[in-house]
Amino acid sequence: MAGHSKWANIKHKKQKEDKRRGKLFSKLSRKIAVAAREGGGDPEMNSDLRMAIQKAKDNNMPNDNIERAIKRGTGNLEGMSYESFVYEGYGPGGAAIYMDIMTDNRNRTASEIRHILDKNGGNLGENGCVSWMFQRKGELIIDLSEIEIEEDDLLLEVLEAGAEDLEFEEEQAVIYTDPSNFESAREVMEEAGYEFDSADLAMIPDNQVSLDKSNAKKMLRLIEQLEDHDDIQDVYSNFEIAEEIRAEIEAEDD
Repeated sequence: MAGHSKWANIKHKKQKEDKRRGKLFSKLSRKIAVAAREGGGDPEMNSDLRMAIQKAKDNNMPNDNIERAIKRGTGNLEGMSYESFVYEGYGPGGAAIYMDIMTDNRNRTASEIRHILDKNGGNLGENGCVSWMFQRKGELIIDLSEIEIEEDDLLLEVLEAGAEDLEFEEEQAVIYTDPSNFESAREVMEEAGYEFDSADLAMIPDNQVSLDKSNAKKMLRLIEQLEDHDDIQDVYSNFEIAEEIRAEIEAEDD
């Protein structure tokens, strides 16, 4: 799992940008509507809906938007009907790409995503071609720059909360849980006073593919375009960029 939290942090920072907020709310609305359609509109009885609502609230989505999305999902309001599925493929340097899709037009989405991949040195693969390289985990990220705590003390609290693993990267602590324990671990940690920069279920790669500078620049451009696509809920990859290469790329972009 090493290195994944840096990638998650990049994604999280992008989601916080104001210019992306409208697009983010649209994606969250789809997620809520699909969860409500598939499991009912009561979050107490529908864990997927409950987590989708929590993610929307984490991103400051207004309650009115949440309620409308639930009603669209249950059929109480008219709206487009979305289907949920996964696309898999490869990026520059052979890095695996896993995409959670929600769309009202599968053919249009497939064509657009294939085009984005092709023009950025990637390609769309068959179902199952990369999913075996990932594990679905709960992922809770704490900003350590805001708190003072010993790593051993935090590890003890994390394990007592029912989490599986804890990693430290830069000024972050990344907590991993089994998906079934995600909500309970989050609740225990929040009751202990912790706040999270990011809290969600994620596809965590078992191993990373290290990219050289050329492929790293292509990969970052590819991921940015995929994340910007309206029909892609989440993008996961197993690429890794060395610190010195990342610094060079960031310096060139300034």
